[in-house]
Amino acid sequence: MLTFIAKGQISSRLMGAFLLAAVIPGLIISLLGVTFIKDQQNRSQAVQMNINAFKSTTTTAAYFPQLQELLKELYQDQYATTSPVLRAQVQGCIQKLQQLDTLFLQSAQQYKQKNILSDSSIMGQSLTLLTNNDPLTKLPIRQKIAVDQVLSQSWPGYLQAQEKLFTSIKTKRSASIANQELQQALQAGQLAAEDWQQVVAISEQLCREITQVGPAQTNPLILATILAFLSTMLVVTVIGYAVYLTITRPLHELSLLTERIAAGDTSARAQVTGKDEISQVARSMNTMLDHIVLLLREAQFQRDHLQARVEKLACDVSVVGEGNLRVHAEVTADAIGVMADSFNYMIEELGSLIVRVKLVAYEVDGSTSNVLTQMTQLVETGKREMEQIAGIEEEIHHMMKTSRQVSERSQILYTVARGARRDVQLGRESILHATNGMGRIHENVHATAAKVLTLEECSREINEIVEAISGLAHQTNRLALDAAIQAAMAGDDGKGFGAVASDIRRLAELSKDQAKMITRIVRNIREEIGAVTHSMQDTERETVEGTRLTREAGNALEALFAAVEHQAREIDSIHQIAARQLSASKSISSIMQRISASTLESNGKTEEASQHMARLARLVEQLRASVEAFKLRENQGYYIANSPNTHPDEDPDKPFTVSGVYRKIRAHEQSTFSSWMRDDIPLPPPLMAPIKRPDQLQSSINRLQKQYPFPQIPSTQNSQLSGSDWPLPINETGQMQEPMLPGGFPPTSEMTPTPNQFQPSGWHLPQPPEEEAISNQEQTSNP
Repeated sequence: MLTFIAKGQISSRLMGAFLLAAVIPGLIISLLGVTFIKDQQNRSQAVQMNINAFKSTTTTAAYFPQLQELLKELYQDQYATTSPVLRAQVQGCIQKLQQLDTLFLQSAQQYKQKNILSDSSIMGQSLTLLTNNDPLTKLPIRQKIAVDQVLSQSWPGYLQAQEKLFTSIKTKRSASIANQELQQALQAGQLAAEDWQQVVAISEQLCREITQVGPAQTNPLILATILAFLSTMLVVTVIGYAVYLTITRPLHELSLLTERIAAGDTSARAQVTGKDEISQVARSMNTMLDHIVLLLREAQFQRDHLQARVEKLACDVSVVGEGNLRVHAEVTADAIGVMADSFNYMIEELGSLIVRVKLVAYEVDGSTSNVLTQMTQLVETGKREMEQIAGIEEEIHHMMKTSRQVSERSQILYTVARGARRDVQLGRESILHATNGMGRIHENVHATAAKVLTLEECSREINEIVEAISGLAHQTNRLALDAAIQAAMAGDDGKGFGAVASDIRRLAELSKDQAKMITRIVRNIREEIGAVTHSMQDTERETVEGTRLTREAGNALEALFAAVEHQAREIDSIHQIAARQLSASKSISSIMQRISASTLESNGKTEEASQHMARLARLVEQLRASVEAFKLRENQGYYIANSPNTHPDEDPDKPFTVSGVYRKIRAHEQSTFSSWMRDDIPLPPPLMAPIKRPDQLQSSINRLQKQYPFPQIPSTQNSQLSGSDWPLPINETGQMQEPMLPGGFPPTSEMTPTPNQFQPSGWHLPQPPEEEAISNQEQTSNP
């Protein structure tokens, strides 16, 4: 099975595994969902049926209060009234009672047939849910017992008591007997109602038990979910592991193959069994190993041949380490021959270098003595400068102390000015509050005066009302007097009327006295209101005058505040100037300290340089003694400082060679050198201007290196030649020669560049615009 899977592409395997891992859990979840939906539908149906049963019991229970009321109404119509109309309604009440009895009996029997859990077939789902929640439940038995209790005992007893009452009413027995039978019927009805209420309670409890989700419902769902999860994980794990094996086994074999190759086993090969990506990698690795084995064999052969040639060259040049520069290595036609020729050239250059070192040592000895004398004078001058700097630093310190005192005094003035500004601000706010307060007082006084005038008007109206009351009292007194006269004239029949007239007269007198008292009080109030009015007018005038004076004081204080604020700003400016002056003094002091330290350090370095110059003189003597140990060729013309082949403008300290002599190697050696060049570097484009001065070469080579990096040229020397070490030589006629590579490589005549070769000195390098202008000026002034 795994072999069949491994024959396909890895992407196809992964896609198939992902599809299976997605489809299988989806199917399992769908099955769980369908099962859960069916269970919920059955549960919903059972709950709905129990709710309907509960509604039926509550509807049936509502008949009992109606029966009780109708029985009482029947008794009242028959015995508690004498109205013939109400007595005619007795037969109607009996019929209503019989109809309610029939409805109750039908409803109870229907409930027994359809809703008893133990007997009804349609309630089987409800019974199953109930027993699943509680296998030991007794609700079905209690339900049946309660319904049987009502239908077989309570309700028949009530019907018998009711029938006795009907018989007593029809036979027109006494009210006491009918009342006893009514009470018995009511008690029987109450007992039946209580029994039926138990049925209602049991039905309600059944609804709660069925709607309650218990372990019987949750445990199967949880178990099914766990089983679905475990089966899904198992299937996905099996699929993933199968795909994992088809991928990791070949990779493990490739890993073992690479470990064997790393250990040096070049005979190891990967087994190719399929056509997937890993098999393609294994096939490519086998091909690569075959090529590597061939390359290793060829490299081993070349290494052995090269090692033999190098050992021979090492024997020839080993005496150079002893100072013998008279040796000459054998030059052959292979790559080692090029190295031998380069080594011979190096020996010649080294001899020229030894000669030049001797000459330079004499010159350095004289220059060192002159420099030592001048540095001694510099040390003395530095000491005098240190004394002058110390005096300047003391003066600056005194000036900084004075500036600090000025800054402290300005800080005190600044603090006082800030306090004055705060006081001025508080005074301004106080004046503003006082002005606003006087304005509010004026407004309040004006409003109070208006209210006092209103009170005066009201008191006038009260006075008029009191006068009207006094008039009414006077008229009432006259009427009472006339009534008393008429009563006296009437004799005994008018005595009662005379007493009333006397009371009315007395009340009229009392009203008149009270009216006079009110008049006196109102008069006093009006006098007080008049006095208050005059006082309020005086207060209003004084308030206006106080407001005017407060505003004048505010204007005067505002001018004073402006002067104080101007003074505070000026003091603030003085404080800032003093602070800047103090900061500048500190900066000058710090600068002078740094100058002093720098001068001291410079003097120390000058003294140290003087000591180094003395040590340099000793080293020059040692160098002269050291170069005397080299043995030079007797018939070799070495380069010296005043060689006639050197151009006057050329820097003698950085020659392209020490001896100034350049050689060319043979054509077969050129090809060997060209093979060292990098093939992936493109040729530079044709350049426009030749190099006329050696000092132009450095910037041009640096610019060319950024665009076309130079290859690493093999050499027997341990140092590489950079662009700054390649000045152009001068021929015997004084003209600039074509540039050559070390070892005598011809740039143009004997070595033509090809697209796969790169010789830096075989091309003219570009000039920047300013250098080109300088070159043109030199050519014009000195053709």
